[in-house]
Amino acid sequence: MKKIIALLLVLAMAFSFAACSSGSADDTADFKAGFIFLHDENSTYDLNFMNATKEACEALGVEYVTKVNIPESEACYDAAAELVEDGCTYIFADSFGHEPYMLQAAKEFPDVQFCHATGTQAHTAGVENYHNAFASIYEGRFLGGVAAGMKLNEMIANGEFTADEAKVGYIGAFPYAEVISGMTSFFLGVRYVCPTATMDVTFTNSWYDPTLEQEGAVKLINNDCKLISLHADSMGAPTECQNNGVPFVFYNGSAMDACPDTYIVASYINWAPYMMYSMEAAMKGEPIAADWIGTLENGGVALKELNESVAAEGTAAKLEEVKNALLDGSLKVFDTDTFTVNGEAVDSYLADVDDLGDFVPETEVVIDGYFHESEFRSAPYFDMFIDGITNLDA
Repeated sequence: MKKIIALLLVLAMAFSFAACSSGSADDTADFKAGFIFLHDENSTYDLNFMNATKEACEALGVEYVTKVNIPESEACYDAAAELVEDGCTYIFADSFGHEPYMLQAAKEFPDVQFCHATGTQAHTAGVENYHNAFASIYEGRFLGGVAAGMKLNEMIANGEFTADEAKVGYIGAFPYAEVISGMTSFFLGVRYVCPTATMDVTFTNSWYDPTLEQEGAVKLINNDCKLISLHADSMGAPTECQNNGVPFVFYNGSAMDACPDTYIVASYINWAPYMMYSMEAAMKGEPIAADWIGTLENGGVALKELNESVAAEGTAAKLEEVKNALLDGSLKVFDTDTFTVNGEAVDSYLADVDDLGDFVPETEVVIDGYFHESEFRSAPYFDMFIDGITNLDA
């Protein structure tokens, strides 16, 4: 009899442990997630989210549904409503312009958790089931800039051009804070190792347009840019770089196979940690942060594999050194001693952190000698054009 009781206790403990584990049958039986993507897998931006979705949902054993090519319009609300009707109690959208429609849906369906990447309004909207997330990708961009600066130094040492000709180019989507923050942190990373560098930037005014991105690369190459990076979502620019032998630093995905002779490295936001965190919280009925920030420390910011055949010698070691300095806080990306605006030091700056639609800056973000990006909300708010960067479209 005692043996039978002991066996029953062991079985009960095992069942209890399984039920408490992430992705258990009890947690996931009535849980279904829905995902809304701006484009399809041809967009490196959306593909990055899709890969994270698959990774997170499979790890948790979660059933999920996806909707692709959903524009930043009422179509987003319609997609969200359809996902609710389909039984989803967790819905995630991946593009900035989806926000008003996700908020609309969150208000209409209070029992569903709505999570939105790159948005700005969760911390002020007062809607308990609506949440924003982003990452300190400026640290990843900075690391990409360091790799670019190392390559410039190698090319200078090889006599390909002089130090005062070390100009990089950058293709931006829109002149929004998210893009400006990224291009600036990349440039500061370049200058961290190649202090004579300057940068030209051109904008496509589209998140995804292969032709315009390719044309942007042509424009920068014709303007004597020696290396290119981008905040754009297609292979248009990388392909042009490969065809012209111009090294480049990518974003969101590796281009090692497609552009083996010119691709150096790419930074990206790893969305899997956030998706797992927020879905687990939703399953357990626990609160989800209004603003979540992915970092180097929690795995939300990362680099793709370095292309050693193109990167300058010593790049891997330098990246590890700089990464460690970022992690221990001894290096700040937006250290105000490292840049000026219109020839003036930036000792103070009010940012429009509380996005109320009035475009009124209200939050001091320069504290202790550096710009505190993505600390007062997850989405970026660095929107200054610093000296050394030339906007070719201005």
